[in-house]
Amino acid sequence: MKRFVYQWLAVSSLLIAALSAVAETRPQYGGTLRVSTRSVLTSLNPQDPSQPRSTVQRNVSALIFDTLVKIDEGGRIHPGLAVSWRTASGNQRWRFQLRQGVRFHDGTPLSVETTAAALRSVNASWNVLADSDSVIIELNKPDTDLPAELSLPEYAICKNGSTDRPLGTGPFRVLSWESGKKLTLAAQEDYWGGRPFLDSIEIEMGKSFRDQLTAISLSRTDLAEIAPEQLHRVSLEGQHLASSAPVELIALVFASATRTPEEKALREALSWSIDRESIRTVLLQGAGQPAGSLLPNWVTGYGFVFPTRTDMTLAHKERDQIRSAPAWTLGYDPADPLARLLAERISLNAKDAGLTVQPTSATSADIRLLRVPIISTDPWIALANIAGVAGFPVPSISGSTAEDLFREENSLLSTRRIIPLFHLPQSYAASPALRNWAVHADGSWGILDAWLEGRRP
Repeated sequence: MKRFVYQWLAVSSLLIAALSAVAETRPQYGGTLRVSTRSVLTSLNPQDPSQPRSTVQRNVSALIFDTLVKIDEGGRIHPGLAVSWRTASGNQRWRFQLRQGVRFHDGTPLSVETTAAALRSVNASWNVLADSDSVIIELNKPDTDLPAELSLPEYAICKNGSTDRPLGTGPFRVLSWESGKKLTLAAQEDYWGGRPFLDSIEIEMGKSFRDQLTAISLSRTDLAEIAPEQLHRVSLEGQHLASSAPVELIALVFASATRTPEEKALREALSWSIDRESIRTVLLQGAGQPAGSLLPNWVTGYGFVFPTRTDMTLAHKERDQIRSAPAWTLGYDPADPLARLLAERISLNAKDAGLTVQPTSATSADIRLLRVPIISTDPWIALANIAGVAGFPVPSISGSTAEDLFREENSLLSTRRIIPLFHLPQSYAASPALRNWAVHADGSWGILDAWLEGRRP
């Protein structure tokens, strides 16, 4: 009898241990996710044009607000606040049927009138109408890419609450907000997409990469940005890491267009002289991809056709055609340590080709080192944003063929006003307690189903 009792106790102990292990790995409600970021947001209003586009701005906006549609990392469109949509008049008139039962964070219901008013405030050239359960958008010209455009943060549906806290319909509501410093969000209990597991999220802004690494190692934060050049070292330290596909372009942009064939030849020489692979190996520690195109290959599928190699023979050939070359200044952001290192290395590469490039932190320069986020997986929208940030004429968002897209991008590159250098990923280190979280290819946070193991409110 005793032997039977002992066996039963042993089996029951194993069963309890197994059930406990399952319980520990089962998603748990509660807890506060602590996030730190180098970016600084000065406004939460997704329609504020003074707030620069960034991956962090897009992710924060998605926590508070919803758009009519969503776009995934493959460029596919999914329902958001709109459950269906259809087009007429040759893609010049669009109807979006709204989801029922959605409420703003103050409890007021989402209406077609509020939705139409929000969209009108973003684009005055649209004729936006409220019709029964749908919003109608009438355009000046056909646009097959309108749904993809409506997935951008600036088209999020919001209404004014207090001056600095617009109201959204997203999974989290604003609990407290210190502009440029700290944002605290609380889970919205009746969110139409289902309540998040997390109770709240605290986002600290303006933190250097070094401070973020210290915070994650001391368990003072749960999610921290990792600079591309630090990724390899941090991985060796055993941190839990996640990276997106390349979602940022680093490029050289000239302040003016080429006026003579000689100017164009000198810019060609500069482009051929830059040793992207060496810079990637040494300065970026193997992170990112050398770029010959404006858009990364994962967005277009053709980025690999643009050359990225160094060719000092061609660089000297172009340089030797010109009797005298001007000394260029290369401007970089003094608050960005990587930008300074890149500028200095480019200056050395240029010198080997007989060119003079002087790095400067001054705001005015002949060339500037530009960092631009890939804001959408729709290539036309992404290309239009790069052109706009660089100060070029913005190509029409037309949704035409891949051949049309290639021609448009190639025409921008052929001016030699912009020289692509690298496409970089967005990378994060996460606390071991953070479960079921991921960074998607487009840099968006997979956070709605994330939870904190052992973290109680």
